[in-house]
Amino acid sequence: MVAKGSLPWIGGALLFTAVMAYISTLSGGLVSYFFLFLFIIGAVLTLFFFVFFRDPERKPPGDEDDAVSPADGRVISIKNGTISIFMNIHNVHVNRAPLAGTITHIDYKPGGYIPAFNKDSQVNERNHVVINTEHGILELTQIAGILTRRIVSYISEGSYVKRGERIGMIRFGSRADVIIPQGYEFTAKPGDKVKAGETIIAMRKEKIRA
Repeated sequence: MVAKGSLPWIGGALLFTAVMAYISTLSGGLVSYFFLFLFIIGAVLTLFFFVFFRDPERKPPGDEDDAVSPADGRVISIKNGTISIFMNIHNVHVNRAPLAGTITHIDYKPGGYIPAFNKDSQVNERNHVVINTEHGILELTQIAGILTRRIVSYISEGSYVKRGERIGMIRFGSRADVIIPQGYEFTAKPGDKVKAGETIIAMRKEKIRA
């Protein structure tokens, strides 16, 4: 399965590859080698887009009140009630809701494209999503990275999302920050590798200490 909105990218790469292959068969000499080279580039791009835009099915583990990761990647920091997850180019870039709830606020802001792991990435393009869950307010911020040129949202204000449901994606390298509701405690640690919708990153405090 591929991510929503990815077909123009994949289709364009496939079309380019097919056209270059056809032209190379009609040409001769150095011209033929030139179009063969373009065909190889097109084939590599097509494979890259298929891998990058992959969107595997995920089934959230644990109980409904266990918060799951919104993104594939690595935990780069946990401080002040916020966990930051860095998505590398090879990760799945479809983001998911950590907890079920109603989307009460979406605030998209355009910006720059500083590497997402850099502290100066606060000026980057971002999409701030507020989810009113059964256990309190959860905030998720999608932050664009150096290669990213668009944050794609699948949700709207007032809509209800299930835990682990797809809420959008960030193209070509990025970061996701989550502020958990009061009464929750992080179970993930800096350096952990996590998967969107599959890795539990936080649980209710009384559950952890039971």
